[in-house]
Amino acid sequence: MIIGKVIGSIVSTIKLDCYKNLKILLVQPTDKDGNKTGDTLVAVDTVRAGVGDLVIVASEGRTATEILRFNKRVPIRSVITGIIDRVDIES
Repeated sequence: MIIGKVIGSIVSTIKLDCYKNLKILLVQPTDKDGNKTGDTLVAVDTVRAGVGDLVIVASEGRTATEILRFNKRVPIRSVITGIIDRVDIES
């Protein structure tokens, strides 16, 4: 699982059938303090996230297939699975 901030969206009129009716967002992975930690991800939104939201991203191909309930493997790697309200770290 990855924590990240939604920084944009992708709009495409021509795409594979598995992407139809799915919202695709750009997510910048971050650490617990909000600092960038890696390359931007393209992720399918399942929780109605928007630009500026802090989110949880599952970034494994099989997870996408299971969450989106496809009958076969599809070319989707990352899925937004939650919107984060707060991060608490106990020391």
